[in-house]
Amino acid sequence: DDMPLDKAALIGCGVTTGVGAVMNTAQVRPGETVAVLGCGGIGLNAIQGAAIAGAGRVIAIDRLASKLAMATTFGATDVVDASVDDPVQAVRELTGGGVDHSFEAIGLKVTAEAAFAMLGKGGTATLIGMVPIGQRLELEPTALLSGKRIQGSNMGSNRFRIDMPRYVDWYLHGKLKLDELVSATMHLDEINDGFRTLASGEVARQLIVFDQ
Repeated sequence: DDMPLDKAALIGCGVTTGVGAVMNTAQVRPGETVAVLGCGGIGLNAIQGAAIAGAGRVIAIDRLASKLAMATTFGATDVVDASVDDPVQAVRELTGGGVDHSFEAIGLKVTAEAAFAMLGKGGTATLIGMVPIGQRLELEPTALLSGKRIQGSNMGSNRFRIDMPRYVDWYLHGKLKLDELVSATMHLDEINDGFRTLASGEVARQLIVFDQ
């Protein structure tokens, strides 16, 4: 009853998908290294999921400085500006060979392939973003011999009866960041402005507020 409904609204997709991909699908363990490609609403939640899971290093990758700044708020220990640096090379240099886990939260062929390429030995790439239907991924097959894997995640492999109460408790106890996800609030008649802002890529989440 004490959970604010406007913050609860954020859990249904963005938090469940991002945090769940880390906790449920990939099962990141304390001390492991993580890279997240894309720092939108889903990616930011994958970042904070990795931080909550105790990842030793969380590398955020994006092309927008504002998104990378948000990523540090959610627990990123390192950031890579993909508009300047090759993300695969940067991640390999930061980790001395590659990460234990990578999470693709954009939905592009090139970033999905990059997520696999930046893995270290025995690493797992988890694809959260939806690569367009009909496109095919190209992977180096010899990389599979070192135990590298690629997998998908559907809405964070959620278990709603378990995960939803847990996320609410985490928020109420200050463990899960939801307030920081809200870039703007608006009324329904402002929704077209919200869509235009969304297209700019500068926001994490926007909320439509209905008057009581």
